Amino acid sequence: MDRLFERHDEYINAVPMDFIRNFMDTINWDSRLICIKGPKGVGKSTLLLQRIKSCFPEGDRHVLYCSADTGYFATHTLADTADQFVKTGGTALFIDEIHKYEGWSHELKEIHDLHKDLHVVVSGSSLIEMNNGKADLSRRMVEYEMPGLSFREYIGLETGNKFDTISLENLLENASAFCNGIKQKCRPLEYFRQYLISGYYPFFFEDRPTYGLRLENIVNYTIDTELTSQRNIETGNTRKIKALLQVISGMLPFETDIAKISRNIGIQRLTTLKYLKSLEEARIIRRLFSDLSTTSDLQKPDKIFMDNTNLLHALSQSRPETGTVRETFFCSQLAGAGHSIEYGGLKSGDFRIDKKYIIEVGGRDKGFSQVKNEENGYVAADDIDSAVFRKIPLWAFGFLY
Repeated sequence: MDRLFERHDEYINAVPMDFIRNFMDTINWDSRLICIKGPKGVGKSTLLLQRIKSCFPEGDRHVLYCSADTGYFATHTLADTADQFVKTGGTALFIDEIHKYEGWSHELKEIHDLHKDLHVVVSGSSLIEMNNGKADLSRRMVEYEMPGLSFREYIGLETGNKFDTISLENLLENASAFCNGIKQKCRPLEYFRQYLISGYYPFFFEDRPTYGLRLENIVNYTIDTELTSQRNIETGNTRKIKALLQVISGMLPFETDIAKISRNIGIQRLTTLKYLKSLEEARIIRRLFSDLSTTSDLQKPDKIFMDNTNLLHALSQSRPETGTVRETFFCSQLAGAGHSIEYGGLKSGDFRIDKKYIIEVGGRDKGFSQVKNEENGYVAADDIDSAVFRKIPLWAFGFLY
């Protein structure tokens, strides 16, 4: 255990505390078994370390942070480590990169059932592997999915200002006052374009010049390693999956033609649908349907977007289509705030949110024709900084989380 505590101290001493994400406050830390999952690079490890540093005194041996992908666990089991930790008075165990440990879900179940006074927090970057293992812990583990930085968080880091979140309902009802309040602190449009390209993953602030390369590496690792091992995709087909992503990143914001996409990359339609489901599970793409209540796993999506605009820019062979960038941003921010998003159809606005609001996304000159008959119809317009009637700046939806 001494070896683990030495590394624990090194990690705790190095973690920065100048910026703590609001996601910290969404977690019920009193739960006995917590899982924080999310794509690589969104800041899960930092969050765990910040939680420890803010809640436990320096040198406190009642808490332990460790990573399941270290050499220590080549010769020690999670169960034995937890057992020894509890015997020496441990009460809070934080295990990072839990998906790197084979059989992690079975041992967590054993730890949870055996040590009633031990609180365990785990994190994992392989969303596919985490989904595979959660069935064993369905009645024991509380799950949270951590998104990347919102535009609000990004602009706060860039300007040094603190911005509060706003609920969707409050934004739609009080958009003008909200936007005016933000503009008193900064000019949102000054930072918006850069966020769309490189503001979603926090590691942008660690090493800006290599951001795009690191993003491509994350996607390649997900496809080459995780999809092949967890979804039994043949290695020879990974190139077709990458070709599929390039097709998606170059699509116009219209309805999806799965048959055409399949022909373009040379795979069968059913295989394309399976790949799309796995890519969404890995948070590389986002599938949209017109009615989530009747959606099946292999149903044809009505729209497909990259998960966020940074991935869109990184994977597109040319400059992404402006309409696609706008709609990708909108969906990313709404999903990050926990809202359900459905495709609105060609006649009633782009998106239906929480089965209540109809929102059309477009440029500064976008009119209300597609939402004029909707009681809760709004326009999210790019390239404006003030709200007028029911036309709200697109960037304002980046303050929902």
